[in-house]
Amino acid sequence: MSRNDYEVVMGLEVHAELSTKTKIFCSCPTEFGGAPNTHTCPICMAMPGTLPVLNEKVVEYAVKAGLATNCQISRDSKNDRKNYFYPDLPKAYQISQFDKPLCFEGYVEIETEEGKKKIRLERIHIEEDAGKLNHDEFGGGTLVDLNRAGVPLIEIVSKPDLRSSDEVDKYLKKLKSILEYIEVSDCKMQEGSLRADVNVSVRKKGDEKLGTRTEMKNMNSFRSITRAIEYEVTRQIDVIESGGKVEQETLRWDDVSGKTFSMRDKEDAQDYRYFPDPDLVAIKLSEEYIENIKENLPELPETRRERYLNEYKMSEKDAKIIVSSKFLSDLFEEATKICNNPKSVCNWIISDISRILNENEMEPIEIPFTAENLAELVTIIDKGIISSSIGKKVLEELFKEPRSPETIVKEKGWIQISDEGEIKKVVMDVIAANPNSVKDYKGGKDKALGFLVGQAMKQTKGKANPQMLNKMFIEELNK
Repeated sequence: MSRNDYEVVMGLEVHAELSTKTKIFCSCPTEFGGAPNTHTCPICMAMPGTLPVLNEKVVEYAVKAGLATNCQISRDSKNDRKNYFYPDLPKAYQISQFDKPLCFEGYVEIETEEGKKKIRLERIHIEEDAGKLNHDEFGGGTLVDLNRAGVPLIEIVSKPDLRSSDEVDKYLKKLKSILEYIEVSDCKMQEGSLRADVNVSVRKKGDEKLGTRTEMKNMNSFRSITRAIEYEVTRQIDVIESGGKVEQETLRWDDVSGKTFSMRDKEDAQDYRYFPDPDLVAIKLSEEYIENIKENLPELPETRRERYLNEYKMSEKDAKIIVSSKFLSDLFEEATKICNNPKSVCNWIISDISRILNENEMEPIEIPFTAENLAELVTIIDKGIISSSIGKKVLEELFKEPRSPETIVKEKGWIQISDEGEIKKVVMDVIAANPNSVKDYKGGKDKALGFLVGQAMKQTKGKANPQMLNKMFIEELNK
């Protein structure tokens, strides 16, 4: 049988670190970095006799995420102890939620080749993060850093509705975009603020029964997730085709070798021996509390996309690219307010800015310059101070060392030549040096004009005013 005879069934558990200033059960800071074990206190270090106190902001952010993903919100929720040997959680259990999550039965809509598809959400619950183990390869030991222990998380659990790595990619990007827009998580994947556990199983097409699933833990890169899924699907099909049986286990993805490796048997809920945390009271939410959060939800990506189509007459494709990231969208809005040229701002974002981000594997949140800088770049091009080709060089400089575009242009001597006498001299030199192209143009080959203008731009190192060049070439060639 070939791979086409199998159906892939996947569900995701996505962990997002919440952007609260303090941890879930104590007042230690949540900021990333810091020397090991400096963002800690007796509570997050689980000293005997300490009592956790739930951070109300964590509940608010979780409810926000639930409302933004079309979830039902529980009026009566609680915290549970998930018992498990965590070497990086000193109390040897995690405070999470079991049978009464804060949010349940939601969905996220993605666009596939077949049209729109709803990925159902089983639940969104709150829990604490674990610490971090630093393995010393040379000393042969392991050190524990508890700065991250107690950082608040929401876990977003989908139903097994995903059928390909492409759908998983679209779902994760949509989820990331929603969380950014409602400002509950910065979703910095490189810092582990957004990570996914991917459950993968395969079954023969037409089978109703789900195949045995494996889980790939703590993945924090879209590219790695896609590669890992493709590998794991092929591996499982090969196991079945060779007469073997897929084992239910937790796997680790190795990005270098491009393979999955077994970590441990996969646990089921009963293995965790959940029970209500006796140190924490139940979470009771009033209708007024939920309604207030709903009314104050920020504009979501879909609404913003519709607004761009109507307000700025953007193409569907451009609007999708810009609203896919809150940071790109905010950059567009703020720059447009300043320079009042939405078309140019949009073009810079979807072309050169997106290209540089991709080439350097950067997230939009890592863009080092401001909306003011981008607006100024658009303005000095509109005023004819520099050409668009010089604008590309200015943008490269903005990524390297952000500062005023006008300052960059002056420093580099890139101000556009708009002096008629100077441009005429360049035009006459280029015409004299390229008789064959002049002959082609006079013979009706319009492309020859483009070549001549290109030669003039080369001679002036991109500084000649392109509109003046075009006009002057046409005048001279038609004489």
